[in-house]
Amino acid sequence: MSHYKIIFTGPVGAGKTTAINSISDIPTVKTDAAASDMTKNRKASTTVAMDYGVMNLDGGEKVHLYGTPGQERFDFMWDILTTGGIGLILLLDNTRADPFQDMRFFLDAFDKFIRSTAVTIGVTQMDLSNTPTIADYHIQLEKMSIKPPVFAVDAREHNDVSLLVQSLLYSLDPGLQGE
Repeated sequence: MSHYKIIFTGPVGAGKTTAINSISDIPTVKTDAAASDMTKNRKASTTVAMDYGVMNLDGGEKVHLYGTPGQERFDFMWDILTTGGIGLILLLDNTRADPFQDMRFFLDAFDKFIRSTAVTIGVTQMDLSNTPTIADYHIQLEKMSIKPPVFAVDAREHNDVSLLVQSLLYSLDPGLQGE
């Protein structure tokens, strides 16, 4: 029986906790605390250590899902959570002031991990702000000389989050067959 570990990261409010909730086959373990800094302008509570869920795959395999805190002051957790991970799902909130800056920040912060694994990007809140477009994200990524898969997603939707996980797994092993 194999166990895999995928890390979800991104800025505060991008949907990491929600995404893990929508796809986990167990009740999600959360480490939320009341927001006490500028985060409280976006939401009442925030992840301070991690979120954790599990996806059960056919054949008894499990994918362990870990969500990082979005605030940089909790970045010490990022290295802890990526240890043993097979890939990264970066969620970006399209309503933030500069989602490209968020994208560059997180891709830089996780660069070493991404270079040894893979990354897939999900853009949330596109129903509230349709710019920048997915094509605009591809242009920015091309300037950074990387070409990860990028999708518009609703973190509340199981199928959208499943698509991110499947895309990441396919990036790691292009021989995998879709269902």
